Amino acid sequence: MIAAQAGLAGLGLLPGVGVLTGGLDPRQVARGADRLRGLLSARLRTHDEVRLVMAPLEVLTPVFVREVSAVADESPSVALFFDTYERTGPLLDIWLRDVLVSDRHGPLAPNVVVTLAGQTALDRRCWADCLDCVTELPLDAFTEDEARQFLATRGIADEHIVDVILRLSGGLPVLVSTLAENRPRAAEAVDDPSDTAVERFLKWETDPVRREAALAAALPRHLDEDIFRTVVDAAAAERFGWLCGLPFVADRAGRWQYHEVVRTAMLRLQRRRSPQTWTARHRRLAEAARRLRMDRAPDANPAESWTDERRRDHRLREIYHSLCADPPSSLDAALSDTLDAAEHAPAALRGIVETVRQAGEDADDPEVRDWGARLTAALTEDGGGLIPILTALLGRPGLDAGQQARIHRVRGREHRQAEDWPQAFADFDRCLELDPRNASALLGRGLTHRYMRSFERAAEDYTRALEITPDSLEAASQLGEAYRLLGRYEQAMTEFDRALALQPRHAFSIGSRAVCLRRLGRHEEALAGLERAIEINADYAWAMAERGATYRDMGQYDLALAEFDRALAVNPTYVWAYARRGITLRVLGRHEEALTALGRAAELHPDDPWIWAERCHTCLDGGRHEQALREADRALALDPGYAWVHLARGQALHALDRPERALAALDRCLALQMDDARLRSLRGTVSHRLGHHAQALADLDRSIALDPADRSTRAQRSLVLRALGRPEDTPSACSAAPE
Repeated sequence: MIAAQAGLAGLGLLPGVGVLTGGLDPRQVARGADRLRGLLSARLRTHDEVRLVMAPLEVLTPVFVREVSAVADESPSVALFFDTYERTGPLLDIWLRDVLVSDRHGPLAPNVVVTLAGQTALDRRCWADCLDCVTELPLDAFTEDEARQFLATRGIADEHIVDVILRLSGGLPVLVSTLAENRPRAAEAVDDPSDTAVERFLKWETDPVRREAALAAALPRHLDEDIFRTVVDAAAAERFGWLCGLPFVADRAGRWQYHEVVRTAMLRLQRRRSPQTWTARHRRLAEAARRLRMDRAPDANPAESWTDERRRDHRLREIYHSLCADPPSSLDAALSDTLDAAEHAPAALRGIVETVRQAGEDADDPEVRDWGARLTAALTEDGGGLIPILTALLGRPGLDAGQQARIHRVRGREHRQAEDWPQAFADFDRCLELDPRNASALLGRGLTHRYMRSFERAAEDYTRALEITPDSLEAASQLGEAYRLLGRYEQAMTEFDRALALQPRHAFSIGSRAVCLRRLGRHEEALAGLERAIEINADYAWAMAERGATYRDMGQYDLALAEFDRALAVNPTYVWAYARRGITLRVLGRHEEALTALGRAAELHPDDPWIWAERCHTCLDGGRHEQALREADRALALDPGYAWVHLARGQALHALDRPERALAALDRCLALQMDDARLRSLRGTVSHRLGHHAQALADLDRSIALDPADRSTRAQRSLVLRALGRPEDTPSACSAAPE
C-alpha cells in the first residue's frame, strides 16, 4: 500500500511525467499525499530517508554525478549510452540536459561522453541552446565492405554464406550480427531473420490490428492515404496518420515510404508467412492502379500512356504489383511495356526497368529477377542508350515475327539516330524481311537513305510506303522532301499538296513546298508560304532561315539578315542560320562579321567541312590568303575529297606566289572529276607561270569551251600563244571574245 501511494505521489516529480497528473483530482491527490507523509514519518526514521523517497531525483542525481566524475578522474574517458532514446527521451530530456550542461547537480567531469541512440532528432525545445555541443552521427545499414569486414571478424569468409547473409540482413547491423552468431558452415544453414527484424521494428506496438496494418502497408513502394486504404484490412482503414508517425516511415518528395531495410524484412516475412495473402493483396493493389489508369484516359495509345506523368505512375504501380502477385503471367506485359516506352517515351524506360528489377527482388521470382538484372545491365551499357535494351528484348525466346519486326524497326531508328548507318539498314532490312508491308520500316529506311544523301533510294522507300498506306501524311511529306532534295521541284510540290490535303496545317509540308517555289524563282509565293508555316509553328527556325535565303536570292540582304537573326533568336545553336548569315555578310563585303558568324557555326559543328570551306571562301574574298590556306586545310582534314576546297587552296597558293604547290592542289581537284571553267582557267594560268605552255593552252581552251563569255581567260590564252611563238593566232583569239 505504501509503495503504491509513493508511486502515485512521485509521478508528478519524474521528468516529463508531471503533466500526466493533470487528469487527477487535486484534493484526492493532496489527501493521499498527506496520508503518505504520515505513514512515511511513522516508518522512516530520518529526514534524509523521507527525502529519498519523496524526491529521489534531487537526492540521487548529485550522487550519480559525483560517482561518474570520480570514475572519469581515474580514466581517459567515460562513455554513457542511452538506447531507444525516441522512447525514453520524453522522460529523460530535462534531467539529462541539467546533468550535462548545468551545475544544478554538481559539475560533471569534462571527459564524460554521452551517446543517445534513437530514431528521432533531439527535441529542440529542450536542447536548442546546447546543440553546438552535439554531434549527430547517422547510423545506417552496413555497406557491403563494412559487412564483409564484420563477418570476417566472426570467422565467416565463405563467399556463398556471406552473400546469403548480406541478402537476408539488408546490411542492418543487428541482423548481420544475429546471423553471424551461429557461425553457419553452409549457405543453407543461414536462417531468415525477417521474424526477428520485424519484431524489433514493431516491438513497441501491441495492437494486433495496427501491427498487421504496418506489415500490409509495406507492400506498396510508396504510399498515400488511398493506397493505404486499398491494402490494409477494413479495421485499420483510418490508421494512416498513425502509420506516418512510425519512425521507419518518412515523407520523401511528397510520398510516404518505408525505410528500405525495414520494408525488405516485412516483405520477406509476408511472402513466407502466407503466400495467398501476399498474392491477394498485390492483386488488389494492381487492380486499383489499373482502374485509376483507365479512369484517367481509357483510350490512350502507348505514346500517351507513357508521356502522361500520372498515367505513367499508375502503370508502373500496376506492373510492380502484377509481377509480385503473378510473376510468370505478368512478365510478358511488362516486357511489352518496356518496348512501348523504348519506342514512344524513352525517358520513361528507366522507371520500367527499375520496376521490373525491384519486383523480381521483392517477389523472389528467378525469371523476373533475371530480366530485371538483364535490363538494368543493358540500361547502363554503352552510355545508357536504347540499343542494348532492344537487343536484350530481341533475345527473348518465343517472340513471334511481328514482335521481332517491331524491335528491329525501333532499333533501326536508334542506330540511325546514332549515325550507325550500316546497322540501321541491317535492322530495317530484317524488319522488312519479317514484315514486307511494314510502312513504318520503309519510312525509317527512307529517312536513313535521305540522311546519307541517297535521295533516289529514299524516294523509292517513301513511294512503297505510300502504296501501302495511301493516307500516310508522313509518307507523302517525306516523298515530297526527297523530290525537293533531288531538285524535282514540280514533283515535290505535287506530293506536298497531297500531304496538305490530308493535313492543311502541316507546317513542314507548307515550308518545304515554299522552298520549292523559291527554287522555281517564285519568291513572293515562297515568302508567303514560309510565313504561313511560321504562323502555325511560331518556333519554326528553319522556315525563318529559309525566308532569309529567299530574301538573299532577291538581293534584299538587309531583310535576309533580319530573318537569319529571327531564326537565331528562336534557336541560338542553329548552325545553318549562322553559316548563311555569314555568307550574306560576305556578299555585302563585311568580311570580319562574316568570319565571326561562320566561326560561331564552326564552334557549334566543328566537323562540318562545308563551314570551313565557306570560311576559306570568305578569306579569299577578303584577300587573307594565308588564313584561307589554313581554313582550307581544316576542311580537307575532315573531307580529303572535297574538290572545291582543293580549288580554293590552289587559288590561295597562287595568290601567295607558290605555283608548284598551287598546281599540285589543282591537279588533285581535277583528279576528283571536277571539270569547272574556273579550275581550268586557274590551272592554265599557273601552268603558264611555270613555263608549261602547252598544258596551259589545253586548260585555257577547255575553260573557254565551258564558259565562252570569260574575257580574262581569253586574255590569258593570248599570253600563252605569244609564249609559244604563235602570235599569229592571237588576233583571232581576241576577236573570238564577245562584244
